[in-house]
Amino acid sequence: MAFSIAIAQYFGLQFFTSAAILTILCIQTTKKKSLQAVYTRFVASIVGMLFSFVAFETFGYNPIVLVLMVILFIPTIVSLGVAPGFVSSGVIMMHIYSEANFTLALFYNELGLMVVGFGVALLVNMYMGDIQKQLDDYRIQIENLYKKIFSEIVKYLENGDTNWDGNELIEAEVVLNKAKALAYKDVENHLTRKENEYYLYFDMRERQLEIIERVLPKITTLPVMVQQVKLVSEFMQDLAEHVHPGNTARSFRDKLEIVKEEFAEMPLPESHEKFLAMASLYQFIEEMDEYLEIKQAFKGLKEKQ
Repeated sequence: MAFSIAIAQYFGLQFFTSAAILTILCIQTTKKKSLQAVYTRFVASIVGMLFSFVAFETFGYNPIVLVLMVILFIPTIVSLGVAPGFVSSGVIMMHIYSEANFTLALFYNELGLMVVGFGVALLVNMYMGDIQKQLDDYRIQIENLYKKIFSEIVKYLENGDTNWDGNELIEAEVVLNKAKALAYKDVENHLTRKENEYYLYFDMRERQLEIIERVLPKITTLPVMVQQVKLVSEFMQDLAEHVHPGNTARSFRDKLEIVKEEFAEMPLPESHEKFLAMASLYQFIEEMDEYLEIKQAFKGLKEKQ
């Protein structure tokens, strides 16, 4: 604000404090939003000056003309897609109204205020803090949560431990929502980038979480423990120890194929309950194959920790 006012004062612009107002109205959270804000406000202000010139110079500088002009002005900027620039253009139009004389000098003055106000905002918004570390922190959090979830599955399969409250599932969803929002913000701060590998990574993890939430009942409602449990437990333990940003899903899918083959070679269940347990376990490993397929389609993050 102070910088805008100082520049406007230096160049001897009238209404120099308004440069600060124009700057405030264009400060945004990302570079792309800042560019969009400057565009909408600049176009709306130019249109506002045109309306002011025609209306005031033709019908006079009075409140009734002002009301009628604004009634026509609002739908015009809406149709042009620059409605967010209404307040900025209002500032410019009030200057013209207060002067009650539209001159070329006044036009250049208002144009100067826009250049200073919007320009300073754009300059400030070109600096955005590096969020790489925060994205990495979110990645580590979500991977640790997945490891914990898989470890709890292993504990249940090996010991029948049912003390887990499942809080990690809720926490994972919260972390993923925050992480995706931050990664999208990073995309908005790179003018030529259309996607962010971290956003794709967190999106991939979100789709995996949906599968995890879907398959948990198949494990936690086993009527009895059957010998196939050991195969699934060992696989899940291995998977829990290798949750990372790289792409090793192909090797784990190969391991899962071996589990399926060994599964098929085991004797058929002797009772209805064991049959249901075996069927649930097989459905579980099929779902885990889809979990790994989602990861395999992701190319992996460049920075692996």
